[in-house]
Amino acid sequence: MTTVQTPATASTDPGTGQRLTPPRAPWALVAAREIRVRLSDKTFLVSTVLTVGLLLGAMVLPAILNSGGTEYTVAVTDDTAAAIVDEAATGITGLPGLSGEEETTVVAERMADRAAAEVAVVDGDVDVALVGSDGAWEVLADGEPPLTLETALAGTVQQRALEANAAAAGTTLEELTAGSQLTTVDVGEQEGMGGQMLFFLGFGFAMVFYFAAVMFGMQIASSVVEEKQSRIVEILAAAIPIRSLLLGKVLGNTLLAVGQMALIVAAALVGLTFTDLDIALPGVAEALGWYLPFFLVGFLALACVWAAAGALASRTEDLQSTTLPLTMVLVAALLGGINLEGVWREVASFVPILSTILMPIRILEGDTAWWEPALALALVVAFCALTIVLGSRLYQRALLHTSGSLTWRKALRLRD
Repeated sequence: MTTVQTPATASTDPGTGQRLTPPRAPWALVAAREIRVRLSDKTFLVSTVLTVGLLLGAMVLPAILNSGGTEYTVAVTDDTAAAIVDEAATGITGLPGLSGEEETTVVAERMADRAAAEVAVVDGDVDVALVGSDGAWEVLADGEPPLTLETALAGTVQQRALEANAAAAGTTLEELTAGSQLTTVDVGEQEGMGGQMLFFLGFGFAMVFYFAAVMFGMQIASSVVEEKQSRIVEILAAAIPIRSLLLGKVLGNTLLAVGQMALIVAAALVGLTFTDLDIALPGVAEALGWYLPFFLVGFLALACVWAAAGALASRTEDLQSTTLPLTMVLVAALLGGINLEGVWREVASFVPILSTILMPIRILEGDTAWWEPALALALVVAFCALTIVLGSRLYQRALLHTSGSLTWRKALRLRD
């Protein structure tokens, strides 16, 4: 009987008999190198930590500084003024402060007379003073009084005067003011998310994509031109296929971009819990769920083109001219994502790259059908496939061209 055995060299060392580890794919080696180089770059690490720290600080620090709430002190000289302050305090006590959780309180402090109250106001011992008598009340302040406190005191004085006048006329305050109330009704579709909040979140989506695309795109282009200028690329091209070199660079930097973006978004979500904007968190979930794939595919669509832009240059000094078209496209996408409105914004939300910025904003506003983001994402995927083919072709044609920089038009005319 003949037995067929697998050759030992396929899985074991013939000399030692130890199991061999299969070699890693060339693109994986390049990707690992790109990640290792960036993670060892102090500038990259410091900028990432600084960005996250500033973002958290801008959101959390105001909440910490105002964690004690707001307290107003009003100087009074008699029981009537003290009663007015107490009634005014009932109207504004419990209102949220800047942190969104603490309360605003008002307390009365008795003074001997008007002169003592004025001194207390000027010295800063109290915020304001309420002096006078029925029909002639005055608020004493050093400069402009706090608007919330002044409004509450004025409203209380007015209500007491109306009650007294209504009683003198033989009626009640309710009958006297019947039909004078104005009620504000919010008829918007989004609960707890106003226009300013939508702008803030949409602007955040746009800026994260813009900075990630520019920063990591320039890193890809710089890495390519540095290897080309030092002639290291000739050694790499002889050892591994050029497509593998491109794939490794693109995937390595894409992983770094997505990782940094996820870190920044996580820091922003944590920071939102310390602000009044935390009411928007439930509405952000769906938009963020769509933003992540749009970000990933949109970045991939540009990454190969950034690599091609680096290959077009022969020196680092040439990068400014070869990367300018890409930078202009990203600036136009950023400005368009922020300023487009109406039908133009709806149409642009299906245009690749612009859709990465606009479609999540439309999802936040709640005016999209289920198929719209799916269609926009499919268009971005198709665009990504096109730019990968185009970018890789330009990259292969220009990478070993060392006699000066190339324009995009000249590179397209070169033969493989």
